Amino acid sequence: MTPSGTGRRAEYAAATRQAILLAARQLFTERGYFETRVEDIARAARVASPTVYAAVGGKSGLLRTLIEDGVRAAESGDIYERIAAQADADELLGMIVGGTRNEFEKWAPLMRQAMAAAPQDAGIRETVNTAHASLRQGLDAVATRLGELDALRPDVSVERAADILWYFLNNASYFALLDDRHWSLDQAVGWLHECLNSALLPR
Repeated sequence: MTPSGTGRRAEYAAATRQAILLAARQLFTERGYFETRVEDIARAARVASPTVYAAVGGKSGLLRTLIEDGVRAAESGDIYERIAAQADADELLGMIVGGTRNEFEKWAPLMRQAMAAAPQDAGIRETVNTAHASLRQGLDAVATRLGELDALRPDVSVERAADILWYFLNNASYFALLDDRHWSLDQAVGWLHECLNSALLPR
């Protein structure tokens, strides 16, 4: 095959994979992970079912890939540079709360499906843990920066600050407020910011 032919084949494979991922994300979100069949994804992506398995590896592989792509996208931004450049503690907390809000709004429908499937699938469970580890790493950086700014309450260490940030800003907290208690996202974000101010910064 000529180099140009090889290039076209690679482009077609990439476009097919992307179509499958988009179809899977839509169907997982609309119908739920367990209610979606590989045949449904193939039909929506306009490919044969074996192509879904060959491209990504079935339903479990699709959900893992979607979550992993989201983690990589979040980590590829300038968040760590922005954290390091922040000189005001309250503004830093506002920035990280706003960042978790944006990520939750973007990925919550898919994370609901991943967390529902995780107890029954070790691969998905590992991927969820990877996503959580990525968030914890970002929150650790926020806690470290608060320590560098000498902005923490005297009774709160950097390690304790990281734990507090995780408690308030992990997906489970958002799910509890929005899904269980039916808060709006604006209400949740405002309250979380207030709680973090109270728990971390000197009164």
